[in-house]
Amino acid sequence: MENSTSPSLRIQLSIIFIVCFNFASYIANGLPLAVLPGHVLDGLGFSTVIAGLVIGVQYVATLLSRPLAGLLADRFGARWAVLGGLALLTACGLLTTVALMLAQAPGLAVALLMAARILQGVAAALISTPCCTWAIGLHGRAHTARVMSWNGIAAYGGTALGAPLGVLLAGHFGLPAVGVCMLLLGLLPMLLAAMRQAPPKVTGERLPFRNVFLSVVPNGLALACSSAGFGSLTAFIALHFAQHGWTHAAWCLTGFGLAFIATRLATPNVVSRYGGYTVVRVCLVVQSVGLLLVWLAPGPLAAIVGASLTGLGVSWVYPGLAVETLARTPEANRNSALSALSLFFDLAVGLAGPVMGLVAAWLAIGEVFLIAALLSIAGFLLVQALCTADAH
Repeated sequence: MENSTSPSLRIQLSIIFIVCFNFASYIANGLPLAVLPGHVLDGLGFSTVIAGLVIGVQYVATLLSRPLAGLLADRFGARWAVLGGLALLTACGLLTTVALMLAQAPGLAVALLMAARILQGVAAALISTPCCTWAIGLHGRAHTARVMSWNGIAAYGGTALGAPLGVLLAGHFGLPAVGVCMLLLGLLPMLLAAMRQAPPKVTGERLPFRNVFLSVVPNGLALACSSAGFGSLTAFIALHFAQHGWTHAAWCLTGFGLAFIATRLATPNVVSRYGGYTVVRVCLVVQSVGLLLVWLAPGPLAAIVGASLTGLGVSWVYPGLAVETLARTPEANRNSALSALSLFFDLAVGLAGPVMGLVAAWLAIGEVFLIAALLSIAGFLLVQALCTADAH
């Protein structure tokens, strides 16, 4: 028994070790979210537009950097991409620390914060997907779902931990402590990553990113249909509760996150056992039911249950689609393929706010969740069509 379980445990620990580099990146991403807007508004005296720009520029940088990150990781190796991302995160922490010490020079402080956020956005693109392909390269495609599962837990857990940690640091040690913590979250993992084994070099023809992107489009659209539900929930659940006069809207996001993580931890082998598309279809049905329950909820408890069901449904969509994507992608292009798939997630979550905002203005806030449920059903139909095409 010991001989059979020990290798599996070693692989699990190796995957977690590598994914922790992404965990550090997401903690760093969350650190400034609750403190920077107030500092830009009250401490530096700029408008809400500038405050929003300081926060939002990182996500634009991540979105635009994903193709480059995939190509660099395919060409030079995933480990080198992660090391480069952690180096940029270290530089971001240094710039942020300096910027937060320049309250008497608001123009320079904002410029440095913007530069730091751009570096952080590029760093996130270089770390997130290459972390996954690094672990997959070391342990094989058979562990793709497990890698994606732990990576998702790292992403959501890191963001959830980062925001309150940033508030705590700023309150006890002052704002520059946030920048110092970001610097350490880049520097210390970079030293550990430099000592970690690199995956074997993948040889073979590397396709242009455009070709890889086009091959990913069907799975990417299915991911976007699912991700729009998450984006809608985060953007509009508080307004939905307020419209009904309900309290404790935050419990919806808590329920979503707990259900998401618990499902991944409780069913680690579900994708490898049943197949990516099969699991994704079930998840999209559960997600659709959850969003419909939020839409029809007669009270806050039902809405919280609906949000939790949505988190359960979302849990295995990305790993399942990633497994199916990599199964159809040459080894030499796996970083580009996963980067392309992530683009659809970024776009769906980023566009959910403004697009669903138009829906809310045209119909009502609650109808946002009906539209999100219909998109999830559309994603199910698309995956069903992909399964049928595979069968033929």
